[in-house]
Amino acid sequence: MTLSERITINPELCHGKPCVRGLRYPVSMILDLLGSGMSSEDILADYPDLEVEDIQACLQFAARLSDVKSLARATA
Repeated sequence: MTLSERITINPELCHGKPCVRGLRYPVSMILDLLGSGMSSEDILADYPDLEVEDIQACLQFAARLSDVKSLARATA
């Protein structure tokens, strides 16, 4: 699966926030869990719908967002 298949944006799901594979797991939630000290294994144990590639995609998505130089460019 590509990043665009792992991270989806649907205006009718989670208020249009980027989510994992159309599930109700926002990327921001996964990043918050990682930031709080949870390991990927802990997250996968708590959320059995997720796959290790989903967590990697969230990190890759965040890395791409952090490289954006302006919001206008990011939304274009």
